[in-house]
Formats: sequence, C-alpha cells, structure tokens
Amino acid sequence: MSESRGAAALEPQTDRAAPSARPETSSGDGRGPRRRALAQRYALLGALLLTILVFSLLEPTRFFTIDNLQTTLAIQAIPLLVALGILPALSAGEYDLSVGSVMGLSLVLVGFLNVQHHWPIAAAVAVALLAGVLVGAVNAFLVVSLGIESIVATLGMSTLLVGATLGISSLPVSGVSQTLVSIATNEIAGVQLVFFYGLAVTVVLWYVFQHTPLGRYLYFVGAGRTVARLSGIRVDAIRVGALVLGSSISALAGILQAGLLGGADPTIGPTFLLPAFAAAFLGATAVVPGRFNAWGTFLAVYFLATGIVGLQIVGLSGWIEQLFYGAALIVAVAVSRLAGMQRRRRRAPASSVGVPS
Repeated sequence: MSESRGAAALEPQTDRAAPSARPETSSGDGRGPRRRALAQRYALLGALLLTILVFSLLEPTRFFTIDNLQTTLAIQAIPLLVALGILPALSAGEYDLSVGSVMGLSLVLVGFLNVQHHWPIAAAVAVALLAGVLVGAVNAFLVVSLGIESIVATLGMSTLLVGATLGISSLPVSGVSQTLVSIATNEIAGVQLVFFYGLAVTVVLWYVFQHTPLGRYLYFVGAGRTVARLSGIRVDAIRVGALVLGSSISALAGILQAGLLGGADPTIGPTFLLPAFAAAFLGATAVVPGRFNAWGTFLAVYFLATGIVGLQIVGLSGWIEQLFYGAALIVAVAVSRLAGMQRRRRRAPASSVGVPS
C-alpha cells in the first residue's frame, strides 16, 4: 500500500525549495518566480472577483445586491463547515467520505430528540456532537487499527449512516427549539450568525495548520508515513485525531443546519459530500498551493456558490449545480496533478547535482 494515500492527487509542498531547481529570470533577481507564486496563490480570489463582476454586469438588479450577498454568506456556511471537516483527514493522507452522512445524522438526531422526544436542546446537541466523535473513532479504528483503506471504510460508513438516519426518522420534522434557531439565524450587520461560526472554524484550522507543530505533523504524515515515523512523529495518533476532528466538525454543521431549517430533513446530508470535496481540492490550488488549507477552501466554497447563484439568476435550471461542482472537482485535481509534475521536474536538476555519471 502506498504510504501517502488520500493526498496522492496533491504533492504537499516542502518548506524549502532548492534554489537551483528554479529557472533564472532575465533580470536575475528572482522576481519572476515570486510573481508566478503570488499569482498562483491568489488566482482563485481573482476568479471569484471576476465572477462577481461578470454576473453583476449581467444582472445588476438581482445579483449585485446586499440581500444576495447576505443570503449567500449564510447559506454557504454549512457547505463550508462540511468542506473544512474533510481537511484534517486529507492533510493526513486519508479520504473521509462519511462527512456528509455524519452531518445528516447529527441533523436528524437534533430533530428526533428535541422535537419528537422533547429533550432539552442542550442534551440533543450534546448527543449529536457525541455521535460525530463516535463515528470518527469507528472510522479511525477501521482505517488505523485494521488497516482498511480509508476510501473503502468511510464509504461503507457513509452508506451505513444513511440507513441509520432514515431508520431514526424517515420524514422531515419541524419545530426545533427556538434557542438553536436563534443561535444560528440571529444577525450581525444583516448576516446570520451561522456564517461567523464557519468563519471562526476557518480561522482556527488555518492557525493550527500553519502555525502549530500539529499542523506540520499533519502535512508530514500526509506526505509520507514512513519518513514521518522515522522522524519520531506519532503517525497513527495523528491519523486518528484527523478522522475524529473531521467527523466532529461535520456534526457541528448538522447541528447548525437544524437551527437554520428550524427542523430536520433526513435526506439532505449526503448531498453535501460532492460540494465539500470540490471545495477542498479546488482550495488546495490557492493560498497555499499544493496543500489542503482552510483559507483556500473558504475561497473555493464561495467561488463555487457565486458561480452557481449567478448561473441560476441568468436562467439556468437546477441541473447546473451538480455540473458545476463535478467540473470544479475534476479541474482542481487535474491542476494539482500538473502542479505536482512541474515541481518534480524543477527539483530534478537540483537532486542530480553531484551525482557521478
């Protein structure tokens, strides 16, 4: 088995690049490579701004409005949280295909316990969060302890959770506690609080990934487990923690979705999986290219949402959503592959220096 599963489509960047592997610019001052790197880091932001500009010109009275902005920011907070839930596992070299189903399970548990069985909302939320932790722990046992490929184990878990969710409650319910509704939908500057929760999780993950040893260990494990073990990193503990953290974030998304809906729908959880993966892989081409990262994912979620909203406003029907997400995932993985190939070619001359012929 490969030592770097899950992140195979993306070759994590090292902190130091060999200077001799970089082509010299005509000016000899290295500004060319720096400009290219800067352009790559912020290309997705530029694409987002260009998309906003195009649809603002096409539909200024419907697209370029404060109401549309506020609605988009709030509605996309749940897809953002599910996408962020994928990042720890992907960074550690694993796929977690159960995040959408975990989100759906926690959503239904809140409705089932609070609405149908009249549990206090705090207790229902605690059970939903605990369910996310438990699913992550079972995934970790299957993947880390039993050695099952993560893509197989979490796909099976996702299917199991879909059945369990429908078994708990097969029909939508409404009437979730107003306390949770207020926590999700109260507004700051016209934007619902759920957006700020998504923003807060983005900031926390960014800090962990970029400014703590744990974040560096995650990327190191994702790049190569054997080398990470030889370096003294507790590889299995990192993988377990990544899977549990991802499921916990997804469970939080389900709880907040219950607050947004004021109820629970057992069918919507799995629909978040494709958008989440599309955003995670597209985000890995920006901000910190070649690495799954929080701000790149944030930009990707709102770029994809902006494109879909704009296309729907100009008259395209609902089929465009799946088409847009699928195309974005394919393009993002292809770009990542090409970027990885280019990095390997640039490093090859440096690695061959001093090797006798």
